[in-house]
Amino acid sequence: MSTKTNQVLMYRKPNPQAELRLFCFPYAGGGASIYTNWQTRFSKRVEVCPVQLPGRENRMLETPISSMAQLVPQLADELEGYLDQPFLFFGHSMGALISFELTRELRRRNQPLPQKLIVSAKSAPHVPRRKSFGYASSDVELIAELRELNGTPEEVLQSEELMELFLPIIRADFELVTRYAYQEEEPLSCPILALGGTEDADVPPENLAAWQQVTTGDFSLRLFAGDHFYLFQENTDALDKIIETVEE
Repeated sequence: MSTKTNQVLMYRKPNPQAELRLFCFPYAGGGASIYTNWQTRFSKRVEVCPVQLPGRENRMLETPISSMAQLVPQLADELEGYLDQPFLFFGHSMGALISFELTRELRRRNQPLPQKLIVSAKSAPHVPRRKSFGYASSDVELIAELRELNGTPEEVLQSEELMELFLPIIRADFELVTRYAYQEEEPLSCPILALGGTEDADVPPENLAAWQQVTTGDFSLRLFAGDHFYLFQENTDALDKIIETVEE
């Protein structure tokens, strides 16, 4: 396999006993490491595969990709060799959007499709965005926006060194999300589970419920206490629900 393909699943722990794979896509600015602790929470029949996007962590020397139209075909190429057994996609926020578009790209290529799509903290792709991210803002304005989103530790926001590395990634991700334009296609056939936080002002329940319109498969919606980053704020109930869904 190519170096890029190995890097895209750098944190994966190969498991010969696994019966299915769970590919996990990060939120804007996030790296694959946000999912590494999940690997101990699932049974041995599930191989957790955190997906690393270009420009971060072990792929820091690559340029972050700011276009969904460029990112998704590249991911389809990189992950092709890992779709040889049943799998599911999970994505939080931006990761949910990426996982949805990647599923459609795999369908166009007549490749295997996920058995289920689990989307978290993201409005359905065809729902108009409530706000645009300031990817072209000044560093000061962008840091203020990150602070408001409440997903980046304060000590990171106050570190000039870390911000020098982090801001190009977040700018690219914010541009990818802001400039994304939904294109009408046939609904997916795979079931979708939509998850969200009860205090997420940017993703209200009705926007999560709209995911039902992009699949002919089963659909369910669950809300949990917390804001946009509810899943990464000690919310074990939400992770338990994901584990239950994957292992069923």
